[in-house]
Amino acid sequence: MNTITSEIEPVAIRSQAKNRLIHVELTDGRIIAFPADRFRILKEASENELREVRVEVGGYALRWDALDEDLTVAGVVVLRLALFRG
Repeated sequence: MNTITSEIEPVAIRSQAKNRLIHVELTDGRIIAFPADRFRILKEASENELREVRVEVGGYALRWDALDEDLTVAGVVVLRLALFRG
């Protein structure tokens, strides 16, 4: 018998930055936040630059044009879980 296991990747519907935390709302209703300082380019960014975050690629990525920085939403969720456990 064949069993198909599909893992559903997290998808973002919106994101914002406040007090150096990046908040991401997911389609499943979760809202997660992570410290910008966990990423070198974001760590060096001003609060105004961080606020320019956009959800891209159908909700699978976060993008900062002025910083030329992209993060996958799946990677951010894994980071958040690691921080929570850590």
